[in-house]
Order: sequence, then structure tokens, then C-alpha cells
Amino acid sequence: APGVCCPWSRCCGGGDFRPRTVWLGHPEKREQRYPRNVINNQKYNFFTFLPGVLFNQFKYFFNLYFLLLACSQFVNELRLGALYTYWVPLGFVLIITIVREAVEEMRCFLRDKEVNSQIYSKLSTRGTVKVKSSGIQVGDLIIVEKTFFPDFYHKGSCFLRTDQLDGETDWKLRLPVACTQRLPTAADLLQIRSFVYAEEPNIDIHNFIGTFTREDGDPPVSESLSIENTLWASTVIASGTVVGVVIYTGKELRSVMNTSNPRHKIGLIDLEVNCLTKILFGALVVVSLVMVALQHFAGRWYLQIFRFLLLFSNIVPISLRVNLDMGKMVFSWMIKKDSKIPGTVVRASTIPEQLGRISYLLTDKTGTLTQNEMVFRRLHLGTVAYGMDSMDEVQSHVFSAYTQVFPGFPASRAPGASKVRKTISSRVHEAVKAIALVHNVTPVYESNGVTDQAEAEQHYEDTCRVYQASSPDEVSLVQWTESVGLTLVGRDQSSMQLRTPSGQILNFTILQAFPFTYESKRMGIIVRDESTGEITFYLKGADVVMAGIVQYNDWLEEECGNMAREGLRVLVVAKKSLTVEQYQDFEARYVQAKLSVHDRSLKVATVIESLEMEMELLCLTGVEDQLQADVRPTLEILRNAGIKVWMLTGDKLETATCTAKNAHLVTRNQDIHVFRPVTTRSEAHLELNAFRRKHDCALVISGDSLEVCLKYYEYEFMELACQCPAIVCCRCAPTQKAQIVRLLQERTGKLTCAVGDGGNDVSMIQEADCGVGVEGKEGKQASLAADFSITQFKHLGRLLMVHGRNSYKRSAALSQFVIHRSLCISTMQTVFSSVFYFASVPLYQGFLIIGYSTIYTMFPVFSLVLDKDVKSEVAMLYPELYKDLLKGRPLSFKTFLIWVLISIYQGKRILWLFYPMVRNKLHSVTELLSLACYIASLVFLHEFIEIFLIVTSCYLMNLTHVNKWNPPSYSKLTS
Repeated sequence: APGVCCPWSRCCGGGDFRPRTVWLGHPEKREQRYPRNVINNQKYNFFTFLPGVLFNQFKYFFNLYFLLLACSQFVNELRLGALYTYWVPLGFVLIITIVREAVEEMRCFLRDKEVNSQIYSKLSTRGTVKVKSSGIQVGDLIIVEKTFFPDFYHKGSCFLRTDQLDGETDWKLRLPVACTQRLPTAADLLQIRSFVYAEEPNIDIHNFIGTFTREDGDPPVSESLSIENTLWASTVIASGTVVGVVIYTGKELRSVMNTSNPRHKIGLIDLEVNCLTKILFGALVVVSLVMVALQHFAGRWYLQIFRFLLLFSNIVPISLRVNLDMGKMVFSWMIKKDSKIPGTVVRASTIPEQLGRISYLLTDKTGTLTQNEMVFRRLHLGTVAYGMDSMDEVQSHVFSAYTQVFPGFPASRAPGASKVRKTISSRVHEAVKAIALVHNVTPVYESNGVTDQAEAEQHYEDTCRVYQASSPDEVSLVQWTESVGLTLVGRDQSSMQLRTPSGQILNFTILQAFPFTYESKRMGIIVRDESTGEITFYLKGADVVMAGIVQYNDWLEEECGNMAREGLRVLVVAKKSLTVEQYQDFEARYVQAKLSVHDRSLKVATVIESLEMEMELLCLTGVEDQLQADVRPTLEILRNAGIKVWMLTGDKLETATCTAKNAHLVTRNQDIHVFRPVTTRSEAHLELNAFRRKHDCALVISGDSLEVCLKYYEYEFMELACQCPAIVCCRCAPTQKAQIVRLLQERTGKLTCAVGDGGNDVSMIQEADCGVGVEGKEGKQASLAADFSITQFKHLGRLLMVHGRNSYKRSAALSQFVIHRSLCISTMQTVFSSVFYFASVPLYQGFLIIGYSTIYTMFPVFSLVLDKDVKSEVAMLYPELYKDLLKGRPLSFKTFLIWVLISIYQGKRILWLFYPMVRNKLHSVTELLSLACYIASLVFLHEFIEIFLIVTSCYLMNLTHVNKWNPPSYSKLTS
């Protein structure tokens, strides 16, 4: 259940993890205290909310400066005006921040409450009772159906989907605890004296050590437990019902321990503005010292310094914080209301401008780039190939092969059939039959409301049948054979049944099965046709291993390369006919090898390899993992925008490489360097040297090899990796994904964005500067933990190119313009004080300054949040515009210095015009005249109001002078 196993649950502190003994159905017998089974994504609680929010605000110089400024007004010698002139603006900023944080905390609290309140069924002495997920304890017996669940062991084998935990799309078969299978009912589990001894909680999701002991037997029965007996949190049962005992809860879940704590993210522009305020404060101190020095440090000069600091305090504008916060709220609202990216949610309204400066995009594969839906695309027989548009020909060949001329005898082998027809039909028939047999798929029948399960299984009802397998590739192949007429209708551990187009059932006995492994890259099966007694060894696997197994041919390598370039996953299918004597000899050697105590795996592999020689090549199959909509153009836009894309996935190397090619993450003219598996420092050194000699080459590396490289050659590896146009990292654990993000941030200093849709992507999303979650079939774990949530990967292009770019440019312009406005006031104050013999005399009363900054000039300046230099269509059409922002030019020390010089000049000019009025005591008249001009401009010049506001607020001649001689590089696009 999400409330039990959500991978985005916060790990509340450390803890002394120890092994445990768990009695079935008796949580009261626990030996130690276990954490509650709740999730808590909140940053604060009731008592820490206000102190925590205030601390996060005042730990930055900008806000701390204004707090000290306001507190100084309690000292009579330093007071320059009413207290409210300093406390009201500061209070306004704090209220906005507190309200925003409170709203986000309340939303988070309600989400957590909903998840923790989900109801589950628990076996107890009173029968089946309902319990909230937050009430589940270690030792409870929980009944779980097609859903998520806490970590436990189960009664009854089942298939498991683990893509939310480890990113692997393969389904896993989980086995029952054998000594519980003889019990008549699940309720009898409460009547036996049994317990599970389990290892201490750890982050290893691929291994487990434990024992199951039943004490009421004579003698007591013990059974070892391994990963095959476990159902971890964040995994999903494919079908059926499972009864399990809860072993781990809360922060001790594997999924939670693999999730890093969410960090408080601060926008880069906020840090840059904080740096600029330090510079402005330094200028404030210098100006104050100069004013006192010009008075020759007379009298109580130290008090004069503080009075000047307060008098010129507008150099650091408090309205800057208000404008930026309100601007971010507007940017977030614009993102949510954009009709072209419907369903987009902004969960972190403090960092929308971060989207405009992304240099590295790290994305998951399954469910993010791909739909995780495999589609059979091509069957290649060497001399003839069948695509999607010619599958009807394959269907006709299969139909003709099984048209009964003689009972049990395919028509393609019947006397009188033409030689050409016989050859084509027999080859297609053999290929389709091989594909229908060499797999680990199991058909499962379920009730559909009309036909019950038992009847559906007996009559092989097509509408009630679903396929379960350890890989979606396998299912797509079996579904394809069904579409062309040869249907898998039944299977158990020793037999398999196929149905022909005419409805005849073909029975095969499974003599041996050799499952797919990462090392062997192939799988095989030996079957006996019950109608003919023929024994056949079928084998399928990757072309790199099958090329040396099949008989010599001149087309395998070329066609595999062609299909791989199209982004298809290629499997080579072969067969070998065995006599009874050959099989018996093999079986004897195989059984002997399996009984070996030493080097068992090596001996078993050697015996199997004795069969894998000179096999008959039947066909190539091409399966495509369907991409999400518009993935290719989106990746092209990101690449043209100067963003480097890294794909981090828990899937297999071959699968990840095919997807990278299919999505054009790796372009057609780029080479791919596959980093060989390394386990030692010397091997890593040699492989890094080999990779260093490659240029403009994409890198494919496994998580294990990456860990070795980062352990010994972290700096060298990251230096080479950052030069790659694209990187594919497969077999990545969740913590590894977060580690890669962290290393990129530390080594490059650039902003990163992480995109994912599963629970295994949460750590990466939370570690990145911008986390984007994709809501998909696999739930909302990633989207709820992300800063931004989208419904499709293609929306990422507009989110970055349009909203990210606009948010950053507007924030940069707004912050500099607010500083410009305040510097104008401070310049006038400095000149005014100089005229009055360097006295600390205020030019305006405090409330006039506040009124000027927050009312009179608020809206003209704040209107910059609506500024648009190019249309959104142009920004999407020319992603190179985004690349200009990566250097941070809109807000830099150069632009800041230019604005400072403009502010000083304009402040002097305004005071030069204003001073004669003050000298003649006509300043009230000038204020009224200024107000009248402003109102009149709104009434009579409404057609030119935009130009007029620019004229009145920042002297258009200065801006036009700058733009005339230094126009933007994309100025022609704005016309």
C-alpha cells in the first residue's frame, strides 16, 4: 500500500538496526521497538514550524540585514522615523513567506494523511479485520491483492513487478514458504507456532538472509529464506492474492532506506541576489564612512556612522524580496494555467526561474522516455523479412502449415506441395513455433464476470487470458505468435500447450529450461512434441553471443546491425534436434553437474554449452519499446538548447542502449563506447584510458562499473563524462542516481534537472536543483516528491524553453530594476546630505519612501513579470535562445555595474531638477504635480502607456542608447 511502502517517506533519523525474530500473527511478542508504519513528508511539525521558517529566512544575509535594521529603531539615538516604516515591510515579507509555507505544509499533511489512512485486510483470531496502513505492525498477517504492500513473505507463488523499486521492467517470480503450503486455510497460520528470523534492515534490495521455523512439528521444521521469498515495499503483485507476515515497517523499509531526505532548495538567482546585497551593503558602509570622514569624525562620530547606515539603507531595497517572491508566484501560476502543458503542477513555487538555467538533464527510461509497452515489429528469415504491414503473409503461412491434409501432419510437409511453397511455409512455421516455445511466459486465466476462473482455464477462454512473464519482451513475442495463429494456452513446470489456427491443441513436455541471465545473455528450453516424439533444443539470445553458436551464415551480423540502428531489440532464435540417446547423455551429465559441491555454476554452464554448437539459425526478431509521445523532438530541442542529457536506468544494458538509439539520445553519426565490466582498480584504469582516446562518443556504463570508477578515479571519470554528448548508465540503484546528480553539481557547478516517474527516481529528483516528476502508470510517487509535475515527457520542452527562460529573464530584470530604483533614491539622499554639510538629514520621511517604492512605482516595475522578448512559438522554434542563458548574462556583475552607473546618473539628474523646488519650499507642489502628471498619463496616454512608463521610470534615452549599440543577438526574431 502506498501508505506503507512509499519510497518518498522520510527516514526520520538513524537508529540501531538489529536482526529480529518475528512471530506470525503475534506482534505483541516483539523483542524490540519497531518504527510506526507511517510516512511523513512534512518539513516541520506544529512546534518547529514558526522557528524553522524564521530560521530559513534569516540565515541569509539579505533578510538578516533588514531584521537588524528594524531592531535598531528601538534605540532612540538611531531612530529616523516611525517604527512601522521599517517593521511593516519586513512583516509583509515574513507574512507572505509564512503563509506560503503553511499552505504547502498543509497540502503535504493532507496527502500523508490520505496515504496513511488507507485500509487493508489483516488476519486475526477474530477473522479478517480491517486496519489502516498506519496501524500495520511487524508480525501482522496481511492479505494483499493487486496493489503495493509492506515488506513481507508470502503464501503462494506469484509474479512481481519491481520497476518502482529498482527500475527493472522484468517481472520476478516469488516462491512460497514450502512448509506453509500444506495448511488447509490461511487462517491456520495463526494456529501454528512459527516465526521468521530476519537480518537487520539494510539498503540491499537484491539480497536477503533469513529462516522460517515451525516449532509445533515433530521434529521442528526450518526452511531457509532468500530474496525469492520476499516481497519488498514499492513492488506490485501482478495477479492473485498473497498472505504475508510483515517484517519491516516505516523507516526500516528497503525503499525508504534507499531514499535520501528532501533538501530545502534555494534558487541560484536568490543566492546571486544575496551576493549583490552584500556588495551593496559594502557600498553602504563605505558611503557612510566617507560622510563621517568629511565631518572629520567630529563629536559622537560612531553614532553618526550608524545614522548614515540607516539613512542610506535603501541602497539594499527590502522591496526586492517582496517583488521577487510575488514574481515567483506569478510565474508558478502561469505554468499551471498554460493550456499547452495541461496537468502541470508546481509544488515548489520558490524556484521556477531555475528552469531557465539547466545544463544537465538526468532522466529515467522506463515510463519516462518509454511507455514500457513492447511491440513486435519485424521477423527476419535471412532471405525474406516481414514487417508490420506484411504480418498477414506470416499468418497465411502459419494457417497453411497447420491445414490438416493428414492428421497431425503440417500441410507444408504434405506430398504434392510445391517445393517453393513448402520451403517458405516450413521456415515461417518453424520460426513461429520456436518463438511460441522458447520463453518463460505463463498464461493465467481470470474471471471476467461472465466466465469463472476454473471454466476459463478449462476451455482456454481468450477473453480471460493474460500473460505473465519476467520480461515484457517475452510477453510481446507470445502475443505476436497469438496474432498470427499459434497461441500459448497453457503452461506449468513440466508441460506447455499451443493452439493452432484450426483449434487443435499441441502438447509439449518441458524436459529442461535454462533461464536468461545477465552473464549468458541467452535462454533455452528442451521440449518433446507429444504428437511426434521429437526432442528439440530451442535457444534465443543476443546477437553477440548467438553469432558463435549458430551455423555459419553471411547475413546475421549485417541484419542485426540494421535492426539495431532502427532502435529495435534484436533476438536471434535457433534450434537443434536431439535424438533420445543424445538427450539422455546430456541429462546424465547435467544432473551430475548440478550435484557438484565445488564450481557448480561453471560445470553446469559447460554442460549446457556442449549442446550450443552448430545450431540451425531460424530467424531474427525485432521488438520495439514504444516511446512516449514526441520524445525524439523533445530531446532534439534540449540538445540544441545546450542541455546534455544523461539516461539513468535500472534496466539491462542492451535494453538501455536500444532505447537510447531509438529515442535519438545518441545521434546516428555518434559512436557508442560500451564500458566493459570492471571490478578492480587496474581494470578501471585500462578501460578509462581506452575511453579517453574516443572523441564525440556516447558512453554506456553499468552501475557496478560506475561504482568502481568513482571509488578509485572519481575526478578522472567525471572529467571524461562531462565531455560526452550523452551518457547511458544502466543497472543503477536509486542511491547511485542521487550520487551522480550530486557529483555533477560538485564537479561542474552547473544546474541539474532530474526527470522520473517511479519510486526509484525519488532520490535523484530530490537531489537535483530542479526535480520533475512524470505522472504515469506506475503511480504518483515521483510526481508528489518533485518540484514540478508533468503528465508527459514532451511537456518538458515547453516547461524549460518557454516558462524557464521567461521566469529567469524576468526575475533578473525585476531584481536589477528594483535595485536601480532604490539606488536612485539613495543617490538623491547622498547628494542631499552633502548639500547640508554632510548632515544625516532625511530627504523624505520614511512613509514617503515606502509609498514611493511600494505604491507609486510598484506596478510599473512589477509589470516586468509580464515582459516577453519573443513569442513562445519562437522560443520553441529556436532553442538556441535558451543556450544564451546558461552563461548567466541577464544577471551578472557586468549588468549590475551598468545599472549602478545608470542609477547614480539618474539620481543626480532627478535631484538637480527637484532641488530648486525644495530650496523655494515648493516640494509639496512638485509632489502634487508629479502625481497629477502620472494620473493624466494613465487617462490621456493609455495608447502609449507602456512607452510612457518606460520614459517616466527609467529614462528611455538611456535604454535606447544601450540597446541601440548593444542589441540582443536575437533582435531580428522579435519583429
